[in-house]
Amino acid sequence: MQTLAPSLSIGPIVLDAPIVQAALSGYSDRAMRVLARRHGAAYTIGEVLLDKFVVEAGASRRNRNRLSVDPEEHPVGGQLMGADPEQFPPAAVKLVEAGFDVIDINFGCPVKKVLGKCRGGFLLGVPETALEIVRRVRDAVPAALPVTLKMRRGIDDSAASTDKFWQIFEGAFAAGVAAITVHGRSVRQRYDGPSSWDFLREVKQAAGSRTIIGSGDLFSAPACLAMLEETGVDGVSIARGAIGNPWIFEGLRCLLAGQPLPAPPSLFAQADMLREHYGLAEELHGEELTCRVMRKFAIKYARLHPDHLGVRDAFVKVKTRADWMAVLARLYADDLPGRVPDDDIDETASCF
Repeated sequence: MQTLAPSLSIGPIVLDAPIVQAALSGYSDRAMRVLARRHGAAYTIGEVLLDKFVVEAGASRRNRNRLSVDPEEHPVGGQLMGADPEQFPPAAVKLVEAGFDVIDINFGCPVKKVLGKCRGGFLLGVPETALEIVRRVRDAVPAALPVTLKMRRGIDDSAASTDKFWQIFEGAFAAGVAAITVHGRSVRQRYDGPSSWDFLREVKQAAGSRTIIGSGDLFSAPACLAMLEETGVDGVSIARGAIGNPWIFEGLRCLLAGQPLPAPPSLFAQADMLREHYGLAEELHGEELTCRVMRKFAIKYARLHPDHLGVRDAFVKVKTRADWMAVLARLYADDLPGRVPDDDIDETASCF
């Protein structure tokens, strides 16, 4: 077994563990990111933002929330997605002004409506445009501030697609990106079938000392450790596996330290986490919106409860803060053992 690096470098930023919470469309707001940092993630990335939105965002609370950074969460990355190379630089500058420490560019989203607008994974098929975006962002932000990239292994499994992947990969590093996250599925694969860890191993071997972060099929701490050991990537980017399961970060830290994997959190520990997350969300979104925002998280948290279907159904019905706390009081009243959640196959939860 190889020796695993205890830290992860993204340009001048040195993290104390190779553990990243990925950008999660509709999920990784400031509340989720702060919670992840408190419970073991060394670095988090905000949900993907359209370049046009960032440039044109007004002063509404909702818009401010999406650009909001908490002092507790540094270092934190802001992720951009778009189609027009001219829109990226001003958007990147605005994210820097908002307090993000890294600018991450999304060339990985496989969602149909995103591809139809020539964004995300679509750009893996047009290396010239993709690399123009990378160069423009790198030139627009301070030299010491890292620019990173998200990629899938290509549009599909054709030789032409693979050639374009490597053209973008090498060109992006030549343009000055500090790290690249690679998801082991193709764009055409979306979220179906296994992520190719063999491809991740090939990428890391080609990258040498350059920083590569792996993504795909990371739904448990042991899976994260296995990716590090089997592929040699420098870090892991945990996406859907982190929704409603912040314990995945703590578990991976234990494994990296040579300690046993902790048991699934008891119901009291789950209730404490749910209260903590709700409080962070309420600070960000306000009382009226928080309950609606938190329902989608609660559905994921429910997977760790022994009566996960009943708990899920109860959370779906909540409409107020009082309803939320009543569910906790009723269904988390006894400190029963938790359960290991099933792998999450909800493809709407990520833009990788």
